[in-house]
Amino acid sequence: MKLHFVSLGCDKNLADSEHMLYLLHRDGFEITDDENEAEVIVVNTCCFIQAALEESINTILELVHLKEDGVLKALLVTGCMAERYEKEMREELPEVDAILGTSSYDDIVDAVHVALKGEYKAFMKPLDSLPDDSAGRMLTTGGHFAYLKIAEGCNKHCTYCIIPSLRGNYRSIPKELIIAEAKKLVSDGVKELILVAQETTLYGVDLYGHKALSELISELNQIEELKWIRLLYCYPEEIDDELISSMRDNSKVVHYIDMPIQHISDNILGRMGRKTSKQDIIDKINALRQAMPDIAIRTSIICGFPGETDEDHEELLSFIKEANIDRLGAFTYSREDGTPAAEFDNQLEESLKEAYLEDVMLTQQEVSFAKNESLIGTEMELIIEGRIPEDNVYVARSYRDTPNVDSLVFLTNAEKEYMTGDFVNANITDFNEYDLIGEIIYEYGLF
Repeated sequence: MKLHFVSLGCDKNLADSEHMLYLLHRDGFEITDDENEAEVIVVNTCCFIQAALEESINTILELVHLKEDGVLKALLVTGCMAERYEKEMREELPEVDAILGTSSYDDIVDAVHVALKGEYKAFMKPLDSLPDDSAGRMLTTGGHFAYLKIAEGCNKHCTYCIIPSLRGNYRSIPKELIIAEAKKLVSDGVKELILVAQETTLYGVDLYGHKALSELISELNQIEELKWIRLLYCYPEEIDDELISSMRDNSKVVHYIDMPIQHISDNILGRMGRKTSKQDIIDKINALRQAMPDIAIRTSIICGFPGETDEDHEELLSFIKEANIDRLGAFTYSREDGTPAAEFDNQLEESLKEAYLEDVMLTQQEVSFAKNESLIGTEMELIIEGRIPEDNVYVARSYRDTPNVDSLVFLTNAEKEYMTGDFVNANITDFNEYDLIGEIIYEYGLF
């Protein structure tokens, strides 16, 4: 039977989707990119903010008609929306044949077979259980990089966030399982491992009694054919000297860190329930740059949190300029039912949230422009991501860039064919608003 899979939301969701795809393919299903020829469709949903919830709902509604107009026999929904709205979905989306919660995706094969029999069932395990990921993965990222999930859940309970109620408490995946999965991925051709979790920096506390991320990346660093290790979702309050030293001293760890701060005003950080302060964030940035002067720091910002004032907003804009953040993503505050912040006074109008967001992005645009201008004339190691055939231009990525999130480098002088995942060195010759332009100097041997 032909099966179509839709993965929405974050890269952690994508890692779950890839495990499900492997289990289904192993069971005999043929994976298709064409939803119109699929007899089974699985949608892995997100509902972190309202926009993500709407995308999940709209995706399901767009597929429902295939049960009448196409060959679709079973439609299954998993992920965060399934966990949060299982009862509502059963009532309002009767076309959905089975639902799997966030801790139940390893039951996907059983769920599909039950759905094909026409028997509705919700597969919902306790939130604090860990699905069995040991079987394998079907990579959807092109094969040269992979997301390596090292933990599930979160204990932070920020006032705006529903993740702990959808994903459970923080649970680290045992180190031996992570290393085994990493070695398998590298043996299959992966050259960059991107470590993800709701929070990577607390890895190991629940299993080993101490933060063990430094130990984990030191072991990953010993995998011979691996080229790059990248760290995402590092909360500033948990970044310590040991982790910074480990990033500096392990040669395969790229000098890049994703450190979501959400805001800089102590007033807003306190209302958000964040476990950090403005000074702590500044100190962590300084420590990272002192240890690794070439480090690229990425962060994320929430604009228009309840009670945010013009003074808080101006403080944030000043920080963005002064801290010279390399990469920044921002979004407006989303009022989520069931979170403390949803009940806060002084909820801001959408128009003001959008105005704050525009100010943040324009300010970061100025920073990015200056950053890119400063890179002209430098030499960079790049990984090839693809090619624009009509222009004979290769698209690449530097250590400063997480795939599908950050910037690209366009290489204009290729004299031979390269494969996705090849490494080259290039001289940066120009730039545009966000991306760089370069010329290949020489190539590395294939890893």
